[in-house]
Amino acid sequence: MAEFTLPKNSKIRKGRAYKAEEGKRLKTFKIYRYDPDSGANPRYDRYTIDLDKCGPMVLDAIIKIKNEIDPTLTFRRSCREGICGSCAMNMDGQNGLACTTAIEDIKGEVQITPLPHMEVVKDLVPDMTHFYAQYASIQPWLKSSSPEPSGKERLQSPEDRAKLDGLYECILCACCSTSCPSYWWNADKFLGPAILLQAYRWLADSRDEATGERLDQLEDPFRLYRCHTIMNCANVCPKGLNPAKAIAETKKMIAERAA
Repeated sequence: MAEFTLPKNSKIRKGRAYKAEEGKRLKTFKIYRYDPDSGANPRYDRYTIDLDKCGPMVLDAIIKIKNEIDPTLTFRRSCREGICGSCAMNMDGQNGLACTTAIEDIKGEVQITPLPHMEVVKDLVPDMTHFYAQYASIQPWLKSSSPEPSGKERLQSPEDRAKLDGLYECILCACCSTSCPSYWWNADKFLGPAILLQAYRWLADSRDEATGERLDQLEDPFRLYRCHTIMNCANVCPKGLNPAKAIAETKKMIAERAA
């Protein structure tokens, strides 16, 4: 029988419970804490705040906790409008953006952890280095051998432009990729939903002239075909996109050129 053991410093310990605020609408946030420099195990700290003194979103609560209770809490955030993707994290067991997730939509205690199956830099900050390297590998820019029109943009019909809807809106928050079991187990080889959606964005662009080159790069047992249409990606995307559909379209293009 195979036996598996986790590194001794990976087990999550019981953390500190901070003094609750006074108020009538109290809510407890159970937040993952980890500082690799300390050498200590990860832990869950609990913070109980008055929702009457806080904004409506989970990010509002985290900012309040950092500003008023525990300044050591570390997380990423920027736009607060669901555009930048910085505050992606796992809330109540589901990936999402803290700035667009309403506190009232989570019943009971709110458990917050970093995006799953990524190395943790500190607390709620995942290491996105590998994710961004995979994004760079698909060469996400327009490739064309045709001369650039003098003083003009490369034009596109409204119909061709419409083919990019549902693709260009991706904000690279990694919510979809880190919710995908295939990506959990094969992240070193499988590009994952977010990157494959971005790859199809250029395959679908009528102005791009490197379709064959891009498909050659993707046609691999792991880079593309580890997708098993589990659909977690579409379920968690905060922009309402469907990476699984983009992946299926890419597979279709490869099959059609081989026919």
